Amino acid sequence: MARNAFSFPGNVPAFRVFHALLFLLLLSPISAGHDYHDALRKSILFFEGQRSGKLPPDQRLRWRRDSALHDGASVGVDLTGGYYDAGDNIKFGFPMAFTTTLLSWSIIDFGRNMGPELSNAVKAVKWGTDYLLKATAVPNVIFVQVGDAYSDHNCWERPEDMDTLRTVYKIDKNHPGSDVAGETAAALAAASIVFRSRDPAYSRLLLNRAVRVFEFADRYRGAYSSSLRSAVCPFYCDVNGYQDELLWGAAWLHKASRRRDYREYIVKNEVVLRAGDTINEFGWDNKHAGINVLVSKEVLMGKAEYFESFKRNADGFMCSILPGISHPQVQYSPGGLIFKAGGSNMQHVTSLSFLLLAYSKYLSHARKIVPCGETSASPALLKRLAQRQVDYILGDNPLRMSYMVGYGTRYPRRIHHRGSSLPSTQAHPAHIGCKAGSRYFLSPNPNPNVLVGAVVGGPNVTDAFPDSRPYFQESEPTTYINAPLVGLLAYFSAHP
Repeated sequence: MARNAFSFPGNVPAFRVFHALLFLLLLSPISAGHDYHDALRKSILFFEGQRSGKLPPDQRLRWRRDSALHDGASVGVDLTGGYYDAGDNIKFGFPMAFTTTLLSWSIIDFGRNMGPELSNAVKAVKWGTDYLLKATAVPNVIFVQVGDAYSDHNCWERPEDMDTLRTVYKIDKNHPGSDVAGETAAALAAASIVFRSRDPAYSRLLLNRAVRVFEFADRYRGAYSSSLRSAVCPFYCDVNGYQDELLWGAAWLHKASRRRDYREYIVKNEVVLRAGDTINEFGWDNKHAGINVLVSKEVLMGKAEYFESFKRNADGFMCSILPGISHPQVQYSPGGLIFKAGGSNMQHVTSLSFLLLAYSKYLSHARKIVPCGETSASPALLKRLAQRQVDYILGDNPLRMSYMVGYGTRYPRRIHHRGSSLPSTQAHPAHIGCKAGSRYFLSPNPNPNVLVGAVVGGPNVTDAFPDSRPYFQESEPTTYINAPLVGLLAYFSAHP
């Protein structure tokens, strides 16, 4: 592990490491200056900047305009709407579904802390589910991508100008994709809980569709990256396999429906989670830690002893990411940021921090702690670690930079994002072609359009950040970075 602010020499006994860690996290001062509610508002506003399709009258990011209004027409299906995943103009179904699931979970667990922003968060979920309903309208078929990634990545164009290929990719009985289908089922089921009291008819539609999509995912098994390798790899290639998405989908269907067959499915398939190397993974590709935390809530509420193994896994996950005694796959930067190998590190920071906070909440209600070998971790410790990560994102870091665009006085100005970096259609009504946009990509000037609320991939393991468009792993925002952050900011806005 990299030496960092939370590191201790290898020969220090675990109990001493833990107590030193406890001192750092609970007794050392932490910034009290963050406006979490302002950050929450902006983190939700970001999703409006990622919208595809016909924009509604209440669209608040006014520099964006309608785009991709003919998606799906080539195959006779309406696939307009949904979200662009990041700084490009592709609609990738796998990360879009995961984003929708995590936005829904944020509302389910922390919606009561959102205040006036709750309605905007619900709208963000519905923009995703409306699209997912279109993508799953044909039985045993899911349209999982719109746009050719190679064509798109060869251009630097505003979504409003897009003239690249809008190829439609699907999975079906002969070309299965249990991973993306399982995640889609999870998204629809989770969102059905969000709308249960707000719009019962829509909630029933979402749950019924989730049931159908899950049955398809489970019956016709296979990885979508095998069926559609040239289209989805290396962009959102599922390296982790599809078994975790099936279990994840079943877990959300059980939570949404309370049907016994989903409970039995979860118990029968828990063997999927016994691979120790993935205990601390959670993101669009790997659901292991998320499944364990989600299912553990029932154990902690005293309702489900048959899920006890999931709680043990969740406890192990919590111990694995504690600084000082963490798993070899989880490092901390010198400034205290969770760091995992690979691109777009903030996706790990926000998703793992969300699980820390959610589990802390479940433990608190049950008046339990996490046993970690010779020591233990309290709910307060888990909560404080999650808050440290959020505060790092908002500016408590060595560069004193907020990694959320538009929050604070110093934040990334040259993010890797086509719509933000090119002049808006209001400022430059004429079409900007595929290669004509390159000069804006290469320009040292700040982006003309502020994508408020976007959280970028973030600094490297030494806390360095280039603020340069070509460094896309550090400077590109994604929907799945922001989705779990919505729940975190909601909680801390009510409990600073």
